[in-house]
Amino acid sequence: MAMTTQRNAYDCVIIGCGPAGATAAAVLAQHGRSVLVLEKDQFPRHHIGESLMPHSYHTFKRIGMLEKLAASDFPRKESVQFVSASGRDSDPFFFPDWRADPSSSTWQVRRSRFDLMMLENAREKGAEVHTGVRVSRVLFDGDGSAGGHAVGVRARFGDEEREISAGVVLDASGQGAVISRQLKLTDFDARLRNGAIYAYFRGAYRDTGRNAGATIVVYTPTREGWFWFIPLEDDITSVGVVSTPEYLFTGRGDQPQAILDEEIAKCPGAQRRLAQAEQVSGIYVTRDFSYRSRRIAGHGWVLCGDAFGFLDPVYSSGLMLALKMGELGADAVHAGLAEGDVSAERLGGHQQVIEAGMACIKRLVYAFYDQSFSFGRFLADHPEQKDNVTRILIGDVFNDEVKRVFELMKDYANIGPPEAQASAAHSR
Repeated sequence: MAMTTQRNAYDCVIIGCGPAGATAAAVLAQHGRSVLVLEKDQFPRHHIGESLMPHSYHTFKRIGMLEKLAASDFPRKESVQFVSASGRDSDPFFFPDWRADPSSSTWQVRRSRFDLMMLENAREKGAEVHTGVRVSRVLFDGDGSAGGHAVGVRARFGDEEREISAGVVLDASGQGAVISRQLKLTDFDARLRNGAIYAYFRGAYRDTGRNAGATIVVYTPTREGWFWFIPLEDDITSVGVVSTPEYLFTGRGDQPQAILDEEIAKCPGAQRRLAQAEQVSGIYVTRDFSYRSRRIAGHGWVLCGDAFGFLDPVYSSGLMLALKMGELGADAVHAGLAEGDVSAERLGGHQQVIEAGMACIKRLVYAFYDQSFSFGRFLADHPEQKDNVTRILIGDVFNDEVKRVFELMKDYANIGPPEAQASAAHSR
C-alpha cells in the first residue's frame, strides 16, 4: 500500500463529522482556520440519538443551522413526558413554561438527514470534508505516549494510506474514540450499563397541540427498563426499549424482534401508543454503556462529543453535549493556535465546565434508575424545584443554580456524590 505524507497542511484535523465534529469544523472555519475533516462513513447514514435539547439553540445560531432547522419538516419539541409503570401519564414538562423564548423549544431529528445537514453546513463555512476515510492512528512525536505532542493522523483514502500533519488534532470520532482507545484513557460507569432494541413505526399515537412533538419516556411494568417514543416527520416514531443486557438478552436467544414485541405487549404505556401502529423498519440493537475519558485534552489534541464521554440516553443529552463540546473545543483550538500554546492546559480549559454539566445530568439519570424514586412524589413535596428539573431537561446545566435540586433529591434517590463519576467498572 502506498504511503504519502503531507506536512503542516492544516491548522486542525478533525476525526469524524458527526454533530460534534461538524460543529467544531464550522466554528474553526468561521475563525478562518484551515480545517480538514475525515469521516469514516458515507453520508447519509443511519444513527440513533434523534432528540435535541433546547439548550443547543445558541450553538445552532452561531454556526448558521438555526434557519435551516426552522425551515425543515422536523417536528418541534416543546416538552418531555413520563409514563409510569402502570401506564399513567405525568404532566408534561413544557420547556416554554420555564422561559417564553424561541430558545425554549427545539426539534426531533432523523439523524440521517440532520447529520448530512450539519456536514454540508461545515463545508459551506469553509471546512474541507472527506467521507469514507478511516483514521487508523493519531501521530505523536517522541514515544507517542499520553505526554507526547499530537502532530497529525494516519488515514486511509481508498487504497492509499496518508500521514497528515496538523497544528491540533480534534477527535470527534464518536464511540470509536480513537485517541482514548489509543492512549487507554476511558473508564466505564459501573451503574449505567444498558443496551437497547429499537425500530421505527408509522401511526403511533401522539398528543395534539403543544405536546405533539414530545419525547415520551415510558417505564416498563417492573421498572427494570424503559421505552423511548420520539416523533419524527412523515408520521414515523422511533421506539426503543432500554435495560441491562442481562434483562434484555439472557435466556431469550438471539431474537431481538421477538424481545421488542414481548416488551411492548407487557407494557401498558407502550402498548396503548402502538395499538394502531405498523412497524416500518428492521430491528436495531445497540449498546448504551456510559463512559468518560479521564482527560479532555493533551498536548496538541482535544476530545469532543462521544469521543470524550457517553451518557445514558434517557434525557436525550447526547446531541446537546456533542454540540457544546464541539463549540468549546473549537474555540480552545483557535485560541491556542493564536497564542502559540497548544498544551493540554490551554486546550482543555473547558473540561471542568463540561464535566460539571455531565455530572448534573448523570445525577438525574441515577434518580431515574432508582426504582424507589418518583418524580411525581418529589415534585409534590418540592414544587418549587420543577423549574430546576425542567432546566436540566432543557440542557441548561452549565451553571451552579440547577444543582441545588440535588440537595433535596439525595433524600429521595441514590444519586451519587456531587460532581463525581460513579466508580469505573473497567477501562477500555
